[in-house]
Parts: sequence; structure tokens; C-alpha cells
Amino acid sequence: MERTSVELFAGGGGLVQASTNTGFRHLLLNEFAKRACQTLEANRFEAFPEGVDSEVLAKWLDVIDKQRAEGAWIAGPGERPHYPPLVTGDVRKLDMRFLQERGVDLLSGGPPCQPFSLGGVARGDEDERNMFPEMFRAVREIRPKAVICENVRGLTRPSFNPYFQYIKRELALPFVKRREGATWQEHDRVLRERLMARDTNPAETYEVTQHDVNAANYGVPQIRNRVILLAFRADLDVDPELVKRAVARTHSHVALARSILEGTYWNRHEEAGARIPKRVIDLVTSRYKNEQLTLESGDDELQPWLTLRDAILGLPEINTLMLDKTTEQGDFPDHVGWPGARIYDGHTPNELDRPAKTVKAGVHGVPGGESVMQLDKQVRDENTGLMRPEYRYMTVREAARVMTFGDRWSMAGPRGERMRQLGNAVPVKLGEVFTSAVAKALDDAEQRS
Repeated sequence: MERTSVELFAGGGGLVQASTNTGFRHLLLNEFAKRACQTLEANRFEAFPEGVDSEVLAKWLDVIDKQRAEGAWIAGPGERPHYPPLVTGDVRKLDMRFLQERGVDLLSGGPPCQPFSLGGVARGDEDERNMFPEMFRAVREIRPKAVICENVRGLTRPSFNPYFQYIKRELALPFVKRREGATWQEHDRVLRERLMARDTNPAETYEVTQHDVNAANYGVPQIRNRVILLAFRADLDVDPELVKRAVARTHSHVALARSILEGTYWNRHEEAGARIPKRVIDLVTSRYKNEQLTLESGDDELQPWLTLRDAILGLPEINTLMLDKTTEQGDFPDHVGWPGARIYDGHTPNELDRPAKTVKAGVHGVPGGESVMQLDKQVRDENTGLMRPEYRYMTVREAARVMTFGDRWSMAGPRGERMRQLGNAVPVKLGEVFTSAVAKALDDAEQRS
């Protein structure tokens, strides 16, 4: 069954790809950043300006519905295709009430996380970039069946925990509006009282669950810790156990270690045509032998974590002689070199046989070596005269692979802007787990009703 979705703060399109892949049809997207909007336009979304009249958007969707009903997926002669609408600009100027009668299944998005990120200014709800209130307004205007909110794990740290708990209560009772001039603490007391009283209309109440996730546990070749809030409208009677099973982890570190030690990991890459030096295999294997890994419940049934080597499998290898910023390697967009990689204390490269470090948006470059990778090849160090592994910057396409973006998903802007979009995105495979869980839960609830 095809379901519908609306996405705010769509960014470079990680959740957009995920929900598309799991059977959702987009009714509306919103994004503020210019380059991210260009990326979405390049991937067949129709841009509308900030402040566009909702009647214009409603008529545009009516035409799409008519074309779909007639099977006219491609515009006729002299006609322009009607792609799903993307409203560019400030979400605070977007009226979404026209969508309510269409019956939206999923509202999703990652409200800007700078107010809560360890790398941000950490001002919490006092920061004007805090867009959670706009997510709650969207819930009131659209009345979706389900909501997905993704954000950085820093939102859960002790200094923000009281406000984070308030966010979850506000998502549970989005129709209990905050009194003008009231502090969040005052509104939180009102929410607590209403939750205790259990007197709110189930059609205006959401059952909220919190999921602290590492993307590597879901088949993403990257260590990426995030918090995801998943909410279902209470009147739908969604089965919480079904949801719990649907979002359970699928991959494990222990399984990766076992595959490396047993050799199945190396065999798989060699069968795919990789030429891995025995020196590398012996070194990585010995490292994993010395790691003390704790076997967790269910590890025996899980798949191995994926590594950076897994992520870039099949991409043409770029060497130091081709780092000219213009030569695209093979038939892969954005697979272009970038010279000047350096490593030093606190700035170490990604290792091929581990999941990549967290892809970060970065403000003044990417700290910590997250965009540098260490290769199998060895070179002589100019300073010491000793042999050392060669390293280089990852290409945008390699970073996109680490984020599990599709190879044919176009990205706009210069390299820095494309890397920023990737660093701000939701990994596609992680998004697929949660959007698929929403679809399964809603299907089950409707079958039982």
C-alpha cells in the first residue's frame, strides 16, 4: 500500500530517499538552505518560493493526483512535469493546513540541531534556530498518523535532559498550545498535569518512544550516534511490540570481528575483485584478535557491521596522481579527488576495515580526520624516510556511500557544501528502518481495526 509523507528540514535528502525507498509518496518538502534546495530540485522536486499561497500548492497536488489517476507519469508535449512540491525558505512562513484533508501518514524531519549539538553554542530552547516548535505546529496543522524526529545524541546529555523530556511531552500533546509569554518550564507543568489526568482526545494525542541509535547497528558503514523520536497518533492503537521489533538492530561489532577473524570478510572482498595485501590482512586480523569485545544479547543472529572498505566497494580507486579536483573517476558522479590531506595528533584518518567516523557537516573544515582515509598502499614519508600507509581525502561520492546515499542521487554546490549536506543528513539505511517500521505499524493497525 502506498502511503504519503511530508518532510520538513529535508536537507540533502537522506530521509527523502529512505521514505521513497520504503513506499511513501511525498506531498510536500520544506528546506531553507540554498544548496540543499538545489539538490532536491535536481532530484525531481518542484521548487516554490517562501510564503507561497497554500492554494497554489493544493492545486499543484490536484494536478499530480489527476496525472497519477490517468497513468500519465510523464508530461505530454508542451507540458511541464508536475513533481512533488518543495517550498524553499523559512518554515515559519509555511501554512500546511491544506494537507489535513489529504490524510498524511508520516511527518518527518530533523529540526536544526545546532542548539543541542556538542559543537554548537548549546543554548537550548533560547536559540532562535530551535525549530522543534515548528514541528509541533506542523503536527497540529496536518494531524499525521505518525511522526519521526531525528537529532544529535547531544540532545540527551544531562544539561539538556529536562528540556528534552519537555520536547517529548510536547510531541505527545501537541494540541495543548503554549500560552503566549509562558516559559517552557511553565508549559511543561501544564503538559504533565494533562498527561496525568489522561483526559486528552486520543486523536490529538501521540504515543512517543525514544530510540538512541548507532547507525552502524543498522547496516550503515559509519559510527553515527543519534536519537530518534517516533510517535503514533493514539487513536490508531498501534502495536508497540511490533514497532519495537521493527526497529531492532540488525548488525553488530562482534559479528564483524568474527567475520574478519574467520576470513569470510576478506574472502568476500577478494571475490568482488579486491586486491588486499597480505600485510594489511595480517595487521587488521591481529588487531581484532586483541580487542576485548563483549557479546551482547542477539549478537549471534546479527549481520556484521559494514566497514569503509565495504562502503566504497566497486568505486574506481583514486590515487595521488589523479587528485586534480576535476577528473571524475568512472561513471560515478562526485567521485573527484581533492589534494592536500594531512594527518597529525588529533587528526587521524579513517581505517578501511572499520566503520567510518561520523560524517560531519563542519563549519570551518572537518575536524578530527573524518574526511581522510588511510589506504592499503604504502609510501615513503618525506620527513622520516620510513614507509607509512598512504592517505588522502575521501571523495564526495565515497562520503555519500558512507551515508548510504544512492549513487544516482544528484548533489548541488561546491565540494564543501555537498559535504555539509551529507554531514547534516540522516543515513538512508537508518531512515529506511524507521520509515519501514511506520508503514508496517500502520498496516497492522488498519488491518486490526
